[in-house]
Amino acid sequence: MGTRLYVGNLSYNVTEGELRDVFAEGGRNVVEVKIVMDRDTGRPRGFAFVEMGSDEEATGAISSLSGREI
Repeated sequence: MGTRLYVGNLSYNVTEGELRDVFAEGGRNVVEVKIVMDRDTGRPRGFAFVEMGSDEEATGAISSLSGREI
């Protein structure tokens, strides 16, 4: 089972594909990317969940992407 990461403060224009590409940099295994959408408007809410393949990959993603603009 992988590790699910909360990714906050996202641009409303970022796509799940773009997030997957960023988190997969360096060969990391991304299991799932889910941008949370507003129920009423159907627009993104500015955060997402990214599930990584292992705890080590999640730790690597956190250390390399923390504070980075996407």
